[in-house]
Amino acid sequence: MSKNNFPLYVTSEIGKLKTVLLHRPGKEIENLIPNLLKRLLFDDIPYLKIAQEEHDAFAKILKDHGVEVLYLEDLAAQSIREQRIRQSLIEAFLEEGRVYGEGMKDALRKYFEEFNNKELIEKMMMGIRKKDIPKVKIRSLTDVVDPQYPFLMDPMPNLYFTRDPFSTIGTGITLNHMRTETRNRETIFAKYIFENHPRFKDENIKIWFNRNEKSSLEGGDELVLSNKVIAIGISQRTDAVSIEKFAKNIFKDRQSFETILAFNIPKKRAFMHLDTVFTMVDYDKFTIHPEIEGPLQVFSIKKGQGDQLKMEEENATLEDTLKKYLGLKKVTLIGCAGRDRIDAAREQWNDGSNTLAIAPGEVIVYARNYVTNRILQEQGVKTYIMPSSELSRGRGGPRCMSMPLIRESL
Repeated sequence: MSKNNFPLYVTSEIGKLKTVLLHRPGKEIENLIPNLLKRLLFDDIPYLKIAQEEHDAFAKILKDHGVEVLYLEDLAAQSIREQRIRQSLIEAFLEEGRVYGEGMKDALRKYFEEFNNKELIEKMMMGIRKKDIPKVKIRSLTDVVDPQYPFLMDPMPNLYFTRDPFSTIGTGITLNHMRTETRNRETIFAKYIFENHPRFKDENIKIWFNRNEKSSLEGGDELVLSNKVIAIGISQRTDAVSIEKFAKNIFKDRQSFETILAFNIPKKRAFMHLDTVFTMVDYDKFTIHPEIEGPLQVFSIKKGQGDQLKMEEENATLEDTLKKYLGLKKVTLIGCAGRDRIDAAREQWNDGSNTLAIAPGEVIVYARNYVTNRILQEQGVKTYIMPSSELSRGRGGPRCMSMPLIRESL
């Protein structure tokens, strides 16, 4: 399955991809409405039928190249086969969905009883409209407040970006605490999968950062550059203190990692995660948005004495920093859309720098970023081009939509 048969194994961004977790967009997308776009972190409403067709094309590229594709909704359903675990998930979901009224809780419990496990997971993901449960016995004030709001529980439309709720690093995971309440509920599925799914429950999965932390960490900011170097973005969605907590935990274990490079990137929507402006496509090649080439603050973090960390600011260009820590003589930074001021801004908005490597020098990219794709090809990178008119409306690319569970060691 993987090196030493670990159920999880990721020690690079570019090692041949063996197993990946996806989520096929579902009816949660059809519960997006204009008034809630900002709350639910969307800028537009994708057309579900086409989004699913595009996602199926993405999965087909992976399968055609020998990648085992697992689906979040399937693993979650398979994790609650025991009635006590199913009930535990329902109670946890009601609590995290801030359903406090006793009458509403009872109504939702009865509603959930109607569905099999797969249907239950899908209902949780899509959100609960008030019209789905028209009669609620009023038992508390919270059962009747906010009559204009259309949902009893919000939909979870960001779920198809499986990169963020948890991240596979080495033979463990960060089970992340997300920046926003809207996305933090997503991590409950990963929690139940790793605790209860037959594939993982007896494997003693190491957790480098847990979802009950108060500070935020998101998977789009976590890049495994080699078996010795991890890059993490200090970003709109990830706090510096989270990186320190993660570093202390992973350095305590017998993992191979020696250095964490913390990238302090601009805190704005188009740069929400490190992987929206920087991804690794080959041993010595990286896609990058021109705005983070310099000057850019990068800090190196290493294990110190005891539980202490050794930190220092890297006073070098990004190119030289990468050469230093990855042991390379040459690094090629491939600018999004060739660093053209207009083309780069446009393609960056549609995640031109967000690629998914399925092997060294082989990446999946969005069709709409044709300027960047052409430049990648000119640099000797093989591109597998997927349709992207609707998926891209969620502001995430192929890397955002995938969580590698197993990669071959380089």
